[in-house]
Amino acid sequence: MHVAGRDALLTADGNRSSVASALRPTHDAGRSHDRRTLGEVSDATDTTPMIRIDGGTFRMGSAEFYPDETPVHERTVGAFEVDVHPVTNEQFAAFVDATGYVTVAERPLDPADFPGADPADLVPGGLVFTPTAGPVDLREWRQWWRWGAGASWRHPFGPESSIDDKPTHPVVQVSFADASAYAAWAGKRLPTEAEFEVAARGGLDGARFAWGDEERPGGRLMVNQWQGSFPYRNTGAEGWVGTSPVMTFPPNGYGLYDVTGNVWEWTTDYYTPRHEVPGQVAVDSGSRENLLSAASVEPGSRIPRRVLKGGSHLCSPEYCLRYRPAARSPQADDTATTHIGFRCARDVA
Repeated sequence: MHVAGRDALLTADGNRSSVASALRPTHDAGRSHDRRTLGEVSDATDTTPMIRIDGGTFRMGSAEFYPDETPVHERTVGAFEVDVHPVTNEQFAAFVDATGYVTVAERPLDPADFPGADPADLVPGGLVFTPTAGPVDLREWRQWWRWGAGASWRHPFGPESSIDDKPTHPVVQVSFADASAYAAWAGKRLPTEAEFEVAARGGLDGARFAWGDEERPGGRLMVNQWQGSFPYRNTGAEGWVGTSPVMTFPPNGYGLYDVTGNVWEWTTDYYTPRHEVPGQVAVDSGSRENLLSAASVEPGSRIPRRVLKGGSHLCSPEYCLRYRPAARSPQADDTATTHIGFRCARDVA
């Protein structure tokens, strides 16, 4: 999975004027056993249980699939706590109600940040997945991603879509800043890439998936991933086309849900095309942070990119076999999409 930041899409995609009116939330075709609405749970707060992950050394990365997952190396992390599941719509709504926070997708766009873009196109919104009519060249992601004017966490697919009947689905259309703001409000933080990966592995050091090496043990679907032919035919994962309620699929060995599949999740690490092995470069922490931030920027952009972990409901073996703990993907800090969410972490004594 690679989706460029919104600056790349707004300056390269010339057919956006009717996107918001043409889109419909195709994920509504999924099952509807989650019958509550956001109005019924507006007093919800961040009550997500957290699991303690003991510190230690593990094998990070994989040499089986994508180059940016290499090299496999030993990584040491301290003890920390991590949310059992991604932050949900009802929890994010409580945060917004309590603080008045306005997400990046809801804010006006500064023309200076989008050189070459038509000013008429610079309206608040986010990136929206739109299935194609049939098979397409999978090397060109713009065929199924569009700029959705008016898309936001409340309306993931544009103004005509809604999350009112999806309080326990993961919140999406949240940027890195949005996720960080929520975490600070909750008295938590976002996880590092290494923390996310060791947590996702569930104690299975070096295993291919979060539950072991077999993709479907006993024929059971273990994660919310694309079913059918990407990007035009999705038959649904356990009945869900798009996001599913958190905790729908089995937990890993640590009791964590949705650490792979459902939604990609933000981490604090800047993206590098290969793992940066600790100790290889001797620079002070401030200089290292500045260097990594600058190096993470995609050509033609000014926005740093962070590492996303976990894969999403759009991951398909024929295109994006990234519903694995080792998988990683770059995303610009200011980008919000229909398949990116987050969970929080916290230091322990």
